[in-house]
Amino acid sequence: MSDFAQYADWFYLVGSVLFILTLRGLSGPKTAIMGNRYGMIGMTLAILTTFFVAPNPVLGMIIAAMVAGAVVGLARARTVPMTQMPETVAMMHSLVGLSAVCIAIAAVLHEGVHHDALHRFELFVGCFIGAITFTASVFAYGKLAAKKWAKSVSGVWVKPLQAILFLGMIGFGIVYFRTEDLNAFYAMTALALAFGFIWIAPIGGGDMPVVVSLLNSFSGWAAAGIGFTLNNPMLIIAGSLVGSSGAILSYVMCNAMNRSLLNVLFGGFGTATAAAGGGDGAEKTHKAGSAEDASFMMANADSVVIVPGYGLAQARAQNAVKELATVLKEQGVKVRYAIHPVAGRMPGHMNVLLAEADVPYEDVCEMEEINSDFASTDVVLVIGANDVVNPAAKDDPASPIYGMPILEASRARTVMVIKRSMATGYAGLDNDLFYLDKTMMVFGDAKKVLEDMVKGVTGGGH
Repeated sequence: MSDFAQYADWFYLVGSVLFILTLRGLSGPKTAIMGNRYGMIGMTLAILTTFFVAPNPVLGMIIAAMVAGAVVGLARARTVPMTQMPETVAMMHSLVGLSAVCIAIAAVLHEGVHHDALHRFELFVGCFIGAITFTASVFAYGKLAAKKWAKSVSGVWVKPLQAILFLGMIGFGIVYFRTEDLNAFYAMTALALAFGFIWIAPIGGGDMPVVVSLLNSFSGWAAAGIGFTLNNPMLIIAGSLVGSSGAILSYVMCNAMNRSLLNVLFGGFGTATAAAGGGDGAEKTHKAGSAEDASFMMANADSVVIVPGYGLAQARAQNAVKELATVLKEQGVKVRYAIHPVAGRMPGHMNVLLAEADVPYEDVCEMEEINSDFASTDVVLVIGANDVVNPAAKDDPASPIYGMPILEASRARTVMVIKRSMATGYAGLDNDLFYLDKTMMVFGDAKKVLEDMVKGVTGGGH
């Protein structure tokens, strides 16, 4: 092993390059599969290298834990429906945070080891970030899964409590850093766990995509911090890559909502009690139609843009919408999909749904590239989306989402919306798009409505 150890840094370097290639591959749907393969190879190389360089590893416990984790992970990956993917991702982040906390505690309790100031600082940072990540991710999981114990909280007491917990956590961390007192370390960890919970609790569902992205970043920084403690360069590099990429994604998504990250995390917008915007309180009327009406209009259009939202995921209708697009194309209709950066409940949620249904990558357009085409589009079909197509973001200065970039579906010649009811979206805001003269509401389960639309299109056409 000692002969192998001298080459460990080279193997870690190769693994690091593979992780960088992983992120590059995951930046686009066409290269994502290869990116995942790079990541799998890099992680395998990192694990095997660590086995050979670790002093006196307890192989039985390590292999048993890896096998158990692999069994659970494979079972979950094979059975998780797309509607539960956001909460699954949140739970995965929680496990990374918990791992960081456990490793930090093990390092602190390691008999006969005195940690110098630098290592105490690394333990302090890695542990409290990991603890915050763990409980915040667990609460995000509960909120995304609509668990009863994960209800949003509000009140004047919330922010003072957050401040007290945060300052207490930092204070006990400083005491541990200066004195290496174990009680201070445990108190810091407990306060960090409590802070992670109360920090996420006030944030509403409308902001969950940013929260999931940020927790992904936190899990990376926690791993990097523990990498310093373990003197493992591979863990430092991998954690830094995850942390920085998650932070960049969070920044991009905040820009997509025209809000700062601090406003998302501490502003409290997006809760179920959000106001419905700056309307005048007058009763609004909407037009409703059938799936047959909608299919006739789409079959006789030249261009159709489909805007998927979380309702598509709830109804598991991605294959049905792909079938509708296919039969429309056979009728000579140009069909594309418009994706908003924060549509769904996690970053890239709609892209994952459409990829699962084998929707051609070239048909999927991001907000920036398709917004200019809505004015020349005959029909826009909105499926379960609400906030990302709400015209109030552009037209109503009194609306909480004013200034947020949206998919400008209201500029199309005709708008059709599939929803179960006229209920507001996850951000709790009414949508003026639903009341326009050019808009037709089609009520029902998205999958059933889309299947009826397919039957209508195949029975009609140009």
